[in-house]
Amino acid sequence: RLPVPKLEDTIRRYLNAQKPLLNDDQFRKTEELAHHFEKGIGRELHEQLVAQDNQNKHTSYITGPWFDMYLKAREPVVLNFNAFMSFNPDPKPEYNDQLIRATNMTVSAIRFMKTFRAGYLEPEYFSLFNSTRLPKLNRDELYTDEKAKHLLVLRNGNFYVFDVIDRDGNMLKPSEIQAHLKYILSDNSPAPAFPLGYLSSENRDTWALLRKNLLDNGNEEALQKVDSAVFCLSLDGFPIKDFVHLSHTMLHGDGANRWYDKSFNLIITKDGTAGVNFEHSWGDGVAVLRFQNEVFKDSTKAPAISPESQPASVDSSRAVQKLDFKLNDALKAGITKAKQRFDASVEALSLNLIQFHEGGKDLLKQKKVSPDAVAQLAFQMAFLRQYNQTVATYESCSTAAFKHCRTETIRPASIHTKKCSEAFVRELSKHSTEELQKLIVECSKYHGRLTKEAAMGK
Repeated sequence: RLPVPKLEDTIRRYLNAQKPLLNDDQFRKTEELAHHFEKGIGRELHEQLVAQDNQNKHTSYITGPWFDMYLKAREPVVLNFNAFMSFNPDPKPEYNDQLIRATNMTVSAIRFMKTFRAGYLEPEYFSLFNSTRLPKLNRDELYTDEKAKHLLVLRNGNFYVFDVIDRDGNMLKPSEIQAHLKYILSDNSPAPAFPLGYLSSENRDTWALLRKNLLDNGNEEALQKVDSAVFCLSLDGFPIKDFVHLSHTMLHGDGANRWYDKSFNLIITKDGTAGVNFEHSWGDGVAVLRFQNEVFKDSTKAPAISPESQPASVDSSRAVQKLDFKLNDALKAGITKAKQRFDASVEALSLNLIQFHEGGKDLLKQKKVSPDAVAQLAFQMAFLRQYNQTVATYESCSTAAFKHCRTETIRPASIHTKKCSEAFVRELSKHSTEELQKLIVECSKYHGRLTKEAAMGK
């Protein structure tokens, strides 16, 4: 179980994090307040926390507040919470065909799910499969239905479902999954005039009311299919131009071909580029990264189908169901409004990137400095150059080694990063290369210590 840090350690760490941000007078005042807190109300609060922890031995003291933090937030999940990670292309170019890759990744994802459910994997997943965040007034709910056997596929804003698990609990043959996906890819139904996907990008209270309207309007069965599906596979109808386009596609897409409330959307574009967009309340990046690494390895090293494989001769028109949603005027107006808000927020988002080719983590490890520490140091230097100050900085660290745990905070801005950044940004000519290297090593050592403490839940 996650330990409760000692109060005096917390105060010490807090003051260390404040030091680079304040002048001497401010720091003295803060120190005074901190020690006053430690002797007074802080002690009472700490005792309450320890008592609460002792009453909840079955879980972690952060679990309740952590879920509340996410589920009570009313902002749209798109851009505010949902994150993405993309996959590398399949090393064999001919396997990056959309149908082939979609089939192979779906099969590998289901293999992963079955392995996990059979108890062979360490449980760093709360609800990766068959799960959805349901919009409710004031606080959303996480819903899971492990009995559901179907996949949700989105294409051109249309919703399709078909079973990927049979009644004995076995996965369908890969050639059958391929046949059904081929059927969906060749369906030339027009995009819906009012794509339902936009609703999952709305303010949560607005969406909760619209969802109630959807249910009252005879869409209960269709929504149940969406919510309980193993996961959502989004098939996009365009190729990826560059990394900026890739980021926009995986982070938000066009709003019509995603269901942002699903625990994750596996997205595959026309040229086989793949990524995952995941809802954040149920879990963190480490769980998704584990899933992605396994799926990438399995789908590229042991692909279920090859470019020569023939889809099974099955009647996909019977196996695949296209979901039909009954919309009244209020729902149509709600979707129109959601689309306008979605378009406006995406319009306001700019993304850019630079690829640095002068050296990466291998070089840094060779020099015995932490790549993460150097990346954090780069942020500190850039911020100092641009704004002429050091500010509080957040970095998350997984605490997945503990029961029901999430992440812990690292505070990368320290007296060490401040000193090093000032040397590089303001007084470069005053220092020798050796001195500068020594400053970087100092930062790396301190950051390593902070990271270790965070990973241990301190």
